[in-house]
Amino acid sequence: MTEREILIIALVILAALSIAAIVVSIIAIGKYRGLYRRYDMFMRGKDAESLEEFILRQHEDIEELKEAKLADRESMRVMNRNIRASLQKFGIVHYDAFEGMGGKMSFALALLDHTNTGMIINCMHSREGCFIYVKDVEAGSTYTPLGAEEKEALERALGYIKD
Repeated sequence: MTEREILIIALVILAALSIAAIVVSIIAIGKYRGLYRRYDMFMRGKDAESLEEFILRQHEDIEELKEAKLADRESMRVMNRNIRASLQKFGIVHYDAFEGMGGKMSFALALLDHTNTGMIINCMHSREGCFIYVKDVEAGSTYTPLGAEEKEALERALGYIKD
């Protein structure tokens, strides 16, 4: 290879490197302008004081949101306790308490909370009047014996019997 050929190859390589450097410079200038435009839009109409006020307002808003979150969390705890204590399971059985009384006017109604604690209300309807009895339920069972209808109403409330 002659000196002239080496010089031409070196010039071609340098020209290619120069073109590559120009392309990289153009790309960098374009990215810089885009970044500057975004910065300019962010800062437009804001000086250091107004930007500081903006950041402080954002900080105050965040603190207010934290306080509201704590208050909401406490409210949800109270609601959850109230819901668990409320009567939310029930079972009812209609029946004829006495022979010859049609229409199934008597009923046994079981009302339970989340822990299966509550009551069974038994209303017996007869020609002479209406008699109502209440039996306590603790954790799904009673201390007093249950009639067949009361037992069925309790089982319905506990979900053992489906309608």
